[in-house]
Amino acid sequence: MVPRKFLIFLAQSAAIGIIAAAILIFLLPNNWLQSSNGAANTQTANSTNSGPFSYSAAVSRAAPAVVNIYTKKLVKGTRKFSTQNPQLERMLRNMYGRNVDQTVTSLGSGVIVTPQGHILTNNHVIENAEEIEVYLRDGRQLSARVVGADPETDLAVLQIPMTEVPEIAFGISQTLAVGDVVLAIGNPFGLGQTVSQGIISATGRNQLGINVFENYIQTDAAINPGNSGGALVNAKGELIGINTITSSKNGNSVGIGFAIPIVLAKEVMAHMIEYGRVLRGWIGVRMQNISPQLSESFGLTESGGVLVSGIVRGGPAHTAGLYPGDIIISLNDQVVTEERQVLNEIIRYRPQEKLSIKGIRNGKLTEWTIEVGQRPVYGALTY
Repeated sequence: MVPRKFLIFLAQSAAIGIIAAAILIFLLPNNWLQSSNGAANTQTANSTNSGPFSYSAAVSRAAPAVVNIYTKKLVKGTRKFSTQNPQLERMLRNMYGRNVDQTVTSLGSGVIVTPQGHILTNNHVIENAEEIEVYLRDGRQLSARVVGADPETDLAVLQIPMTEVPEIAFGISQTLAVGDVVLAIGNPFGLGQTVSQGIISATGRNQLGINVFENYIQTDAAINPGNSGGALVNAKGELIGINTITSSKNGNSVGIGFAIPIVLAKEVMAHMIEYGRVLRGWIGVRMQNISPQLSESFGLTESGGVLVSGIVRGGPAHTAGLYPGDIIISLNDQVVTEERQVLNEIIRYRPQEKLSIKGIRNGKLTEWTIEVGQRPVYGALTY
């Protein structure tokens, strides 16, 4: 049997606890319990979601500077007749002519990047266009002129005749990391301005065979026909790239799209605004990487270097004495290991600057001093 004194002690302890709880509830704020629970819930949410729940602020900051671009060009083609009779079709072609001029329209996107109305876009968006119309987000429509175009990076600069424009802010593409959130803004399929969201899938993509100079940002943000030339922005709404292409054969998004980093786009744009074209160094050689088989056939004891496989007669390298079969191992004492490294290094030089090249000819170390020339217009090179 429980002692009577012990029961009295339990009753007194319970009474004291109830009185203490009542005093605490009376003295503390009414929303204390709710605030505590809210803080705990917020902490849990923040620990599992490091990013914002909405990117509307970033879109509001960047979207006004993204424009829709419509172009028209005249294409010569062959007139076609709908007939199942080959003889009749041949007769109609002879009577009414084979060739017909057709106006073709295309669409793309662009980004206003200066207060003077300069617009960055892709070269393939405006290539051979006879008319270029730019539609701003606020409904204004203006004709644009081509300031410069660069097929080797697939970039172009347009300008519209107005100064009060919604200029975009630049981000820093050199510090991008895989997993960073990005937004693609453009005009897919001519639907009008559209935003898609994704992440950075990879950086520094090259050797894709798309352009001569490649250093792409890869993203899974949807990039479809019409997005070309549009903006790739970060979560702050800052421009980090110019959307250019998707990997699918039909041009539709498959989760692998590419954008030109803004650091490259700004460099190209500065040249086009100042000179109307991009000034790049050139020495007039075609090169290829040295495979283990080639290395063995040339009797090379060390790996590295690139093989001169072709040369432009009368070009800077030919004038300096280089010939096919020579092996370039360094530029201005910087060791080179692959063809793309040599190309990217040479284009940084300005015309008439001197370049020291060390190489191997017939197993002997040789050195040449070359006066760098101006890289010819794309497609005009012959070897």
